Amino acid sequence: EVQLVESGGGRVQAGGSLRLSCVASGIRIDDKGIGWFRQAPGKEREGISCIDNNDDTTEYVDSVKGRFTISSDKVKNTVYLHMNSLKAEDTAEYFCALDWSCAILDLNTAGYWGQGTRVTVSS
Repeated sequence: EVQLVESGGGRVQAGGSLRLSCVASGIRIDDKGIGWFRQAPGKEREGISCIDNNDDTTEYVDSVKGRFTISSDKVKNTVYLHMNSLKAEDTAEYFCALDWSCAILDLNTAGYWGQGTRVTVSS
């Protein structure tokens, strides 16, 4: 059974940092694309970053570029999202999802999702 388990969320003040983890089991991430998505209260889920372990490329949406860093530990089968300079607008439930590559990882078609971890940033 494939599982993705996120952790690392919490409450932090604006300007602070958090590191989210997405641990995969039942599947190897070595040749997959793993993305981080978030859903703020009352808003739609959005993709914010992806790492493609096929070619070690990363992608970010503009709103997190320069503040968030995605990384992958293939030995631990884990993907991290390092979040710095957090803002109130980063408050959301954060999810990881997996597919064969970042190019096809899509909000509506991704087959594997974690249960989410909540991030609250107070201003």
